[in-house]
Amino acid sequence: MDVWFGILELPFLLVCIYFSFRTAASLKGGIFGNGMKLLAWGFLVMAIGHLNMQMSHHFGFDLFVWAFPDPLDTIFWYLALITTWFLSALGFIRIYHASKS
Repeated sequence: MDVWFGILELPFLLVCIYFSFRTAASLKGGIFGNGMKLLAWGFLVMAIGHLNMQMSHHFGFDLFVWAFPDPLDTIFWYLALITTWFLSALGFIRIYHASKS
């Protein structure tokens, strides 16, 4: 079942990305729209990381190891994680502040 959950994770994540960008576009900017756009970009970076984890787990292919020499592969992996967290947090913070006013 582990394999199927890993494979099914990616289509659901892609649907989440699609609708997050659509929601951001329908809000037409503003604080809520900009916050949603930051969340969408965070989800996209997260999807790349999850795709990489699934490829590494199932096929033994790590995109970061292939693209960057050691130790840059690890540095870029952590930068991707931090970017996901930063964009998501910033998006939620903007939406939170907009909802309070």
